[in-house]
Amino acid sequence: MTFEQLKEKALSLPLRPGVYLMMDQEGTVIYVGKAKALKNRVSQYFHDQAAHTEKTRAMVAQIDHFDTIVADSEFEALVLENSLIKRYKPRYNILLKDDKGYPYIRLSVKEPYPRFSIQSRMADDGARYFGPFGGRHDTAAILDALRGALKLPSCGKKFPRDQGKQRPCLNHHMGLCDGYCQKEVPQAQHQQAIDQAIRLLEGKFGQVEKELREQMEEAAENLAFEKAAALRDRLQAIALLGKRQKVVAGYLADTDVLGLYIGQVRSGVAVLHFQDGELAGRDLEIFPTAGETADEILSAFLVQFYSPRGLLPKQILLPEQLEGAADIGRLLSHQAGRKVALVPPRRGAKVDLIRMAQENAQAECERLTTREERTAKVLTLLAQVLGLAQPPRRIEAYDISNTGASDIVAAMTVFEEGRPRKGAYRYFKLRGMDGPDDYASMDQVITRRFRHEKETDFASPPDLLLIDGGEQHALVAQQALARLRISVPVFGMVKDDRHRTRALVTPDGREIGIQAAPALFAFVGQIQEETHRSAVGFHHKQHTKSSLGSVLEQIPGIGESRRKKLLKTFGSIKAVRQADLTALEAVLPKPAARSVYQYFRSKEEESRCVSSQVPPEVGG
Repeated sequence: MTFEQLKEKALSLPLRPGVYLMMDQEGTVIYVGKAKALKNRVSQYFHDQAAHTEKTRAMVAQIDHFDTIVADSEFEALVLENSLIKRYKPRYNILLKDDKGYPYIRLSVKEPYPRFSIQSRMADDGARYFGPFGGRHDTAAILDALRGALKLPSCGKKFPRDQGKQRPCLNHHMGLCDGYCQKEVPQAQHQQAIDQAIRLLEGKFGQVEKELREQMEEAAENLAFEKAAALRDRLQAIALLGKRQKVVAGYLADTDVLGLYIGQVRSGVAVLHFQDGELAGRDLEIFPTAGETADEILSAFLVQFYSPRGLLPKQILLPEQLEGAADIGRLLSHQAGRKVALVPPRRGAKVDLIRMAQENAQAECERLTTREERTAKVLTLLAQVLGLAQPPRRIEAYDISNTGASDIVAAMTVFEEGRPRKGAYRYFKLRGMDGPDDYASMDQVITRRFRHEKETDFASPPDLLLIDGGEQHALVAQQALARLRISVPVFGMVKDDRHRTRALVTPDGREIGIQAAPALFAFVGQIQEETHRSAVGFHHKQHTKSSLGSVLEQIPGIGESRRKKLLKTFGSIKAVRQADLTALEAVLPKPAARSVYQYFRSKEEESRCVSSQVPPEVGG
């Protein structure tokens, strides 16, 4: 479908909630989104593209067609969106990393003697899955503690096949297993331990502890002290297991605190798990920055991070209020079987916790991001915004500086791989100018610079030209290039009322906003400031030379050529003033040299006379 056809189809959609699927030419789903009103949301993609983020512009450029699914409510649309994202894994949706770092505990319930194992992901195999938990090492530690607390086997024997075939192993003699390899141990005892293990993994520690305590008291009353002692030890082990699981897994916490950091290259969300007011664990999700808003990132994160987990906190503290918080909270509450509150605190200790989580996310993103990656990201973003085929390796920027009709100059700065290359800067003194004319000046500068490059086989052609000024400045530069039959993209750097970079502009007057991308905004601002500083500095230097040179030209017999010769030889007016007649005659004809020598001696004499006429200061 053409862009206009896509736009027309979007405008024909109903004003109802639902889900939309954007697809490329191959029919691959590249984005899934939800909407309160499908017509309004989908049509936004095909209007005012200048206001889109760089990620949205890139995504829209890939859309060949799209489908929609109407839902009965926004909540139903949210559930459907989450399901479709899991199914298609679209490239332009925010996708958390693969869950291989967050393993599950699997229970093979279909076997006569169910066994626990660790799996990287859930499968539709009829087994029960718990988690995901922290890392694989920590999950293994939980499983070992669970087996030890409930005296479950950890060997490779298969029951009832291997019962009675061998003597009990060392674990049984050490009191770590109830010895299910013996025929006299009933299957019901194993099933009871498995049921308790399930409840422990579901976080129902209180139920299991109460049940074991009752059994322990009953055994003590029946004078079965050995059994009572064994149950007492099991109670203590379960209490320790509960504390350990809260620390390692983190998902039995009372409160989770979310901190978001959006960087140039990477963004991240840190989750701090708190239990009874104490920090029990931390999770970090790091992903490439692609221009999403904080609302988009947090909304996607909440659904993807918590939806696979069996246990959820009572409340989740958020760094800001989310537009769809009510529906997300309802989804998580339904999953947890109780209310899960999403709270954006405004003040107090909870705000400090949010700040701590944000600092965790920022520290990890910055640790993983190199300077080269930041630069590459900015250049890639600049290319996307300007529609360039490749990130610009070499950028040249130009600015004009003058004071009235005198000393009109220009500066050319060079940025290669995102860094200023000062050795490649060039400065121009404008020729044949009757007065200040920025457009004529820019035409002359671009013509001189590129004519020279063309004559030397274009040794270092730029990939992009940035001109300090508006559309007319950019147009003049583009026309100068066209006369030389050179094709280089040209854009103007527009300033606001405070002389700060506001946007980029094409030669035909189309403004390109960059303020929505802080890293790109700062980079263009750096280029504009550096170019302006260089132009003003060169202008000041030339103006100073002109002012000093005018002193020499007041001397009879000294014109512009002899003035330059004197300054080149002696380096400064002060050195010319202090030179003796012999030194001056080595540079100038004798009459001119004598004229310079006498001029400065007469000035010194006048200065002494004035000093002698000043009355001495009267003391108090």
